[in-house]
Amino acid sequence: MKNQVKIVLVGMPGSGKSTLGKEIANKLGFKIYDLDDLIVKREGESIPKIFMDKGEGYFRRLESNVLSDALDRDEAFVLSTGGGAPCYNENMEIINQKGISVFLDVSLEQILERLTKGEVAKRPLFQGLETGEITLKLQDMLSERIDYYEKAKIKLSGDDISAELLISELLTFFRS
Repeated sequence: MKNQVKIVLVGMPGSGKSTLGKEIANKLGFKIYDLDDLIVKREGESIPKIFMDKGEGYFRRLESNVLSDALDRDEAFVLSTGGGAPCYNENMEIINQKGISVFLDVSLEQILERLTKGEVAKRPLFQGLETGEITLKLQDMLSERIDYYEKAKIKLSGDDISAELLISELLTFFRS
């Protein structure tokens, strides 16, 4: 099997994984995949419906299987993961074995701003919550997930992470 570069973006919901993933894939000429889209395609149901009908345990097993299958593809690509994907079933270890993990470390203030600008409707975990409740939920999520995110091979911090910055960090990564 050819050794192809697999860039896997991890981080909190609203950290910019999907947006940056598309930008970086475009600049590098790679394919872009979104783990949630791959799950929906395989299962034929939306993620909220999978959670509701089959439970979180089923979803997390499915997520791990789809992640592993994606990382076994014989091509270069960028993969945007769901915020919780690295935190279950040794997924972060699998990501690090088969790809280059990149943690998008964006401030909770920036994430909150993004989520309250129409993004909440797209994210079942935050629907129906007031701004203060979203803030508390984000703080709880980050405290539960940070140890997994910190295992990433590359960490980009700040509220204006760009494709150019990530490419620069990737070049540094490959030189070391």
